[in-house]
This record gives sequence, C-alpha cells and structure tokens, in this order.
Amino acid sequence: MITYEYPLNERIRTLLRLEDLFERTQHFMRSDGAHEHHVALVSLFEILEVASRADLKVDLVQELERQRQTLMTFRNNPDISEEALSGALYEIEQASAALLAMAGKIGQYLRENEWLMSIKSRAAIPGGLCEFDLPSYHYWRHRDASARQADLAGWLNPMLPIRDGLTIVLRLLRASGRPDRQIAGNGAFQMMMGGKSAQMLRLRVEQNEPFTPEISANKYALNIRFIAPGGHARPRVADADVAFELTFCNL
Repeated sequence: MITYEYPLNERIRTLLRLEDLFERTQHFMRSDGAHEHHVALVSLFEILEVASRADLKVDLVQELERQRQTLMTFRNNPDISEEALSGALYEIEQASAALLAMAGKIGQYLRENEWLMSIKSRAAIPGGLCEFDLPSYHYWRHRDASARQADLAGWLNPMLPIRDGLTIVLRLLRASGRPDRQIAGNGAFQMMMGGKSAQMLRLRVEQNEPFTPEISANKYALNIRFIAPGGHARPRVADADVAFELTFCNL
C-alpha cells in the first residue's frame, strides 16, 4: 500500500514539510560522500526557512501540553496499560522541556554564521556553488567525511527538539482516525463533509494501482480524482474504479 497524506491547515502542512526535511537531512548526513553532505546542508537551510515561523515552537508546546492533559485522564483506567501511558507522558514531557529550553529564534545561531549564510545565498542560484564561487566550501567538501558529519551534526542538533516535538504530534494525529474502505467510481470520489472536522486526510492505495490521488477539500466537500502519472500532455483521469482507504485525522 502507498499512503498519501493531505494537510487541511497551514500548521499541519508545516509539520509535514519539516518531518520530510529532517528525514532527508539525517539520511544524507549518514553517508560519507561529499555530494550527499551537500544535499544534507541544503536541506538544513530548507529546515531553517520552513521553521522560521515565529509561533512554531509555541504551537508545538501548546499541542503537547493539550495531549498530556488528555492522556492524564486515562490514569487508573483498567483498559489502559499504565506502563505504556507513563512512557507516552514521559516522552511528551521530555519533548516539551527541550522545546522550552530552546532560546531565541529558531536557527538564529545559523543565521549568525556568515560562512553558512554565504553558502545559503549562493545555493539559491543555479550552479551557484561551483568551486570558483566559494573556494572555502570547496575545501570543506574535501575534508574527511567524519569532520563534515561532525559539522553537520553541530548545525542540526540544536533544532532536534523541533523534530522530536513534531514527531509526537504527527504520530498522535495519524493514530487518531479509523480507515474506511471507499470506491472512486471511474476514478472520481466526492463526499460532503457535513460538519466533519479534520486536520489531515490519509489515503491508502494498493501499490499496483497505476493512479495517484489529486485532492481538494474544504469545510463543505471533499473531492478526489485519481490521475494516471507520467509524462502525459494532459492529466488523464482513471477510467476504472479505484479502491482506497480514507482516514480523517484530528487531534
């Protein structure tokens, strides 16, 4: 199955983008190659841009506290594992404490590094990081892999409380809904929302289905079209019924 996620507000959209960027950065950091470390550094700059929302840290702390209060109501419930509940509460409390310990604007220490900001500004130009543009960056890319990895970790680690906080929030969000089997007749599906509240939609489609969902949604209706991917001049809607799972996620 392939899972497609569609955020229904800007806050969840930001968290999903950051989740993807943190995963990409850490994936390429683990490699030894200079090209992979270049991708990791550019991805780190993208994290800096996306996380620059002034209220991101406050949003995460408030959401974690709300989830902590919700979980506290399950204390002494015989149907709930006390060990699992204590573990979840500890994880939330640790993530909140780490977020609150972050001083100043997210990533400000990166913005104060003139060398990194010179790389960031040149990276926005196609081919702008050739060796003749920034010889010092060319030198850095020829350092030992372990030295580059140590530098990347030093630049990334102060922002990891953001990653840890959003990981908990998105995990709880994904677990909040129950999937329903649906059919898109001739590749099209529509549902009236009828007051249904959701922060994110999750669609699961069989991997052998040669179609991808095109989703539009508002508070009144949800519309999904399954499109044949590829280099077609015009999008081609599926000419057959497509079975899929639909989950409304809401914290």
